[in-house]
Amino acid sequence: MTDLIEKEPGRAPVVLTQKTVWVIFGALMASMFLSSLDQSIVGTALPTIVGELHGVEHQGWLITGYIMAVAIVMPIYGKVGDVVGRRWPFIVAIGLFTLASAGAGYAQTFEQLVFWRAVQGAGGGGLIILSQAIIADIVPARERGKYMGPMGALFGISAVLGPLLGGWFTEGPGWRWAFWINVPIGILAVVIAWVALRLPSHKAARPFDVPGAALIALATTGIVFLTSWDSITGSDGYDWSNTALQLTVAGTVLAVALFIVVELRATDPIIPLRLFRNRTFTLATIIGLVVGMGMFAALAFLPTFLQMSAGVGVTESGFLMLPMMIGVMGTSIVSGLLITRTGKYKAYPIAGMLIVGLGIAWLTTITGGMSLVLFGAMIFVVGFGLGLTMQTIVLAVQNSVDPGEIGVATSSNNFFREIGAAVGTALFSTIFTSRLTTNLTEVIPAGSGEGVGADSLTPSAVAQLPEPLHTQIIDAYASALAPSFWYLVPLVLLGAIAAIFLPQVTLSDTAAMVARGEAVTVGGAVPENEVVTEDGAVTEGSAQEATPASS
Repeated sequence: MTDLIEKEPGRAPVVLTQKTVWVIFGALMASMFLSSLDQSIVGTALPTIVGELHGVEHQGWLITGYIMAVAIVMPIYGKVGDVVGRRWPFIVAIGLFTLASAGAGYAQTFEQLVFWRAVQGAGGGGLIILSQAIIADIVPARERGKYMGPMGALFGISAVLGPLLGGWFTEGPGWRWAFWINVPIGILAVVIAWVALRLPSHKAARPFDVPGAALIALATTGIVFLTSWDSITGSDGYDWSNTALQLTVAGTVLAVALFIVVELRATDPIIPLRLFRNRTFTLATIIGLVVGMGMFAALAFLPTFLQMSAGVGVTESGFLMLPMMIGVMGTSIVSGLLITRTGKYKAYPIAGMLIVGLGIAWLTTITGGMSLVLFGAMIFVVGFGLGLTMQTIVLAVQNSVDPGEIGVATSSNNFFREIGAAVGTALFSTIFTSRLTTNLTEVIPAGSGEGVGADSLTPSAVAQLPEPLHTQIIDAYASALAPSFWYLVPLVLLGAIAAIFLPQVTLSDTAAMVARGEAVTVGGAVPENEVVTEDGAVTEGSAQEATPASS
């Protein structure tokens, strides 16, 4: 990989002090929080947004547009960061995200909001990938657990906090603040990154894989379109006689096939397919795919279940998801510290996937009148397992590849997790909606005059229904949702099996930038006789005076 970039002659290595690492880490955490939060914050505000902007028929675009953009740009940011350096792509990603957040807040039409959401995704995908890759650049794998743990916790926090904040803004100052809140945080992150993110830049020695980038964008768009067909077209299921659907399927299959052919022949591919010969990468990618399918499918429907069954408001349903966040936070941080102490990581994804499987199996027993304490225990178990898994597999991937391919390996793993989230949510939604429609037909026969059906089932409408219809509707909802979780159980068990075969590779004691000869580390502050320039170069002989990390 080192022959793919050209180092600038005469450039001295960057000096990495512990203080510098923690400052950079703070900027990365703020940026990752922004991006991951926006994958879920719109959900609870969606009915109000589409009502005001007259986009009810195509409301799925607000979520689909963001997810699609994130998935498309992930591999591109990963490759660009590996080849030209990560500082400028990271600053561009923050800038795009912040600008788009302001634009989304001021959007006056539904089409404008969809556009700005897509631009948000184009920035957000870069923030997620580049943050993880930068940590791998500046922190050795053996020490990375204590940094990756909080990052994993952040994903769990944002997944739960997003619906909570979305509901609070909608019921309080207005849904536009769900976007405007990103602006001051984004500006602060840009300033910190500009000052503290002292990473080297390179010159590409080989041409960028434009055909690969175009084909992966087409393939990803097709996959997301197909898995979200109902929500983005306003149709009811898949009508295979529909010409548009047929062309989308054919185009997606063709794009995937051409992408594989192009990447096998490319000099410097967007996603090097040789990575799949790496057992650790392949198994960790399977686990990431499963986590995406299970985690986001569960989170998409549980808050609404709480609103239906317990009669709580939008904001309260977000609070009731906090046990999952606590589970994710606790095990992410603790497992990260233990990995740093022992150098062993294999046991955590095995245990994590098995615990997630138990938690999801437990969720198949939910009922309309169940105790909220019992429900909290169920989702805590799911979060407990996810916290052991999510960032551990990213660490395993980064530790198993060449230091020059950390960005593309990290982005590829995350890319498949996003695809898993899109496919899993769509599949879960189809299974659940089909069962719900059947159950409601039994409870409310056609022509009964009750005015309630699957297409008008809102928490407020259900709350106003008389007994026994009120209880029957809640039970119909719960009996449709609970069995739907069974489809996730075998997927999670597949992830556990993949984790069992995950190799235990010795964690490196050398940061990636040090391994590439771009940096040296010192235990404390930069010595007084060394001057660090704005771009991170050390101008007075620091390479000899600093102490490189042991390899």
